[in-house]
Amino acid sequence: MKTSIATVSISGNLPEKLEAIAAAGFDGIEIFEQDFIAHDGSPREVGELIRSSGLEITLFQPFRDFEGLPGPFRAKAFDRAEHKFDLMQELGTDLMLICSSCHPEALGGIDRAAADFHELGERAAKRGLRVCFEALAWGRHVNDHRDAWEVVRRADHQNVGLILDSFHTLARKIPPETIRRIPGDKIFFIHLADAPLMDMDLLYWSRHFRNMPGEGDLPVTDFMKAVMATGYSGPISLEIFNDQFRGGRPKTIAKDGYRSLVALMDDVQRAEPSDMTDFPVMPVRSTVKGVSFVEFATRGDEAENLEAILKTLGFQHSGTHIAKKLALWTQGDIRIVVNRETTGYASSAYTMHGTTVCDIGISVASAADTVTRAQRLGADPFNQPLGPGELDIPAIRGLSGSVLHFIDETSRLNDVWSVEFIQTETQDTGAGLKHIDHLAQTMSYDEMLSWSLFYTTLFKMHKSPMVDVVDPDGLVRSQALETSEGAFRITLNGAETHRTMAGSFLADSFGGSVQHIALASDNIFATSAAMAERGFKPLPMSENYYADLTARFDLDPELLTRLKAGNILYDEDATGAFFQFYSRPFAGGMFFEIVERRNGYQGYGAPNAPFRIAAQKRLMRQRGMPKR
Repeated sequence: MKTSIATVSISGNLPEKLEAIAAAGFDGIEIFEQDFIAHDGSPREVGELIRSSGLEITLFQPFRDFEGLPGPFRAKAFDRAEHKFDLMQELGTDLMLICSSCHPEALGGIDRAAADFHELGERAAKRGLRVCFEALAWGRHVNDHRDAWEVVRRADHQNVGLILDSFHTLARKIPPETIRRIPGDKIFFIHLADAPLMDMDLLYWSRHFRNMPGEGDLPVTDFMKAVMATGYSGPISLEIFNDQFRGGRPKTIAKDGYRSLVALMDDVQRAEPSDMTDFPVMPVRSTVKGVSFVEFATRGDEAENLEAILKTLGFQHSGTHIAKKLALWTQGDIRIVVNRETTGYASSAYTMHGTTVCDIGISVASAADTVTRAQRLGADPFNQPLGPGELDIPAIRGLSGSVLHFIDETSRLNDVWSVEFIQTETQDTGAGLKHIDHLAQTMSYDEMLSWSLFYTTLFKMHKSPMVDVVDPDGLVRSQALETSEGAFRITLNGAETHRTMAGSFLADSFGGSVQHIALASDNIFATSAAMAERGFKPLPMSENYYADLTARFDLDPELLTRLKAGNILYDEDATGAFFQFYSRPFAGGMFFEIVERRNGYQGYGAPNAPFRIAAQKRLMRQRGMPKR
């Protein structure tokens, strides 16, 4: 089964698109007429350019307003089709998409449309060409794939087939199960696209908000399961219209597209096994058991300041690397590595970003399977020379060139802490921190879909609805991804302007990946007191915040007093309560968060974010740090 993508799906001129599509691993392209017309080469030269890129032309599209036209309009439609047939033969492709008519003069009637397609099939057959009919969700008379199939069935011509598009079917809420009744050999082509659920005009929704399978809310897997049940074996192709993608990097969008197709077909194969030899079985999505470690690249005074903060948080220096300038700090199940190396990857990360989280260790069921799946999905592997006594831990590249290492309990990898580190005796029992609750990654807004797709196709994670976080100087979009048990949580925060706290951090750190780390406690008040004894200074909150808190929640006065004393913020949902407080910003805008979840609270304290951001900005301006 061949993979394909419509050239309209990504930005750039035609050569740039072809380079990106070929590099991503696609077998072919749908040549969109606009891309062909805008190019300065002849049809034959365009065809040769595509094939020299290692791609084939799977489809020529679109041909509009064909069926059901009266009198002279009908004659002109056939003349236009003959012209396109000439063009297709010059390009070197044999299949053309015809979308259902929106022409104001078009007449209804299945038999009338079928007769038009039968005649067109005759003309196409004489040239060794084929045509396929697609029901546009906003078509004048045909807007349902079931009607389009009836037209094709009655046309009764071997050169006339059906094209199915997941958006057109699912946006109109047509049951995908109805596809199973269509013979697979009469389906000539498959278009795939997802989209967020929106209540808007179908045409506008389609033209501006389509995205890759797995990035939206439509049941694309159910659609594709029904398609495969018919015995279909032709190309599967992405047709994406998205304003954000049109301004994105062609290689990133193409890579995401290929990842989405591979993950989709893997899901389909597991749900309803079929003979899909072109999609070899890969390991299942990895089960994440938690964050094994977080590693900072840092040096000099910045390193000293970071370790001073860790001490106030209750961390103990519990190990020193056998060969490198790495210090291991621990508390509960939390491991933080402070890397002062002046050579190698961490040194390069520090040179680029300053003090930064350069590496995240993730505990998984199988490290080997995780890396295998990641590479099948297009992730870039990471490795660097090993020193004496070091373990070879599987890794890939993550956000902003950072690294994700994978550690499991079924191999020697879990022994890395005893093998690579000389243990240091620790006396302090800590401040009550137990594990990493979540990591917050900051990125530009147009990267959010890409990294959401990355995590949800690699790991068994689900995503929460995107929320808007109000910054005094703009808006930040935030989306949480988490495992079903909550063992691994990550928030993606998309900045659209450098004036926001997130955007400024992104600009100042030249793309630092993690802006803050949330650490979990079972008793936030005891933890706050223990940290205060160690010299910890929380982010100060305004009196106005607690006055508003009194109005929003029916809180016991004693509890409110304790919240104010510790600068602790509060939220609750239908199931439980949430407590959080923050360290003061360091290293240009990074910070730690301390949280306690009670009785199944599932959120992240989003209502408190604007007040936290305002407090951080006040403090940073007072300390002369860059204005956020």
